[in-house]
Amino acid sequence: MVLTSPPTRPTGLVGVGYEGRAIDEFVEDLVDRGVAHLVDVRLTPISRKRGFSKTALGNALTAAGIRYDHRRELGNPKANRAGFGGADEELFEARAVYAGLLQDGAAEHTLDELARAATRELVALLCFESDESRCHRHVVLRELARRISAAEASTFPAH
Repeated sequence: MVLTSPPTRPTGLVGVGYEGRAIDEFVEDLVDRGVAHLVDVRLTPISRKRGFSKTALGNALTAAGIRYDHRRELGNPKANRAGFGGADEELFEARAVYAGLLQDGAAEHTLDELARAATRELVALLCFESDESRCHRHVVLRELARRISAAEASTFPAH
């Protein structure tokens, strides 16, 4: 009798954009990657793209075995969105403005929760844009990676 250990599910963080994608293809890709939890970081989770508004998206993900959460506190205000599509200087400013918004108490709490979750399961952060470098989720992912690295470093004894 050969004993094998159960397959391990991936952990960590991934950013996903649904621009130019159909809902079925999008969900299938998440399943293939092993995503356990999708966090919608759009301020308002509505879409003109069929299947990507909050209720429809949540239903499609649940049917595929993926948890869905909308985290409004990680959304980017409309007034700050244009900079993400602008020249490098505008992009830098938009990222800085958004990073400042993440220092809000509710956003801080959510970031801590997501950093912990990413050590147990693969968490995907969702917004519309396919180019992550032009999306506020890039800033969220950087902050989460920083928190995870800091937490991992604090678990090792000092020499």
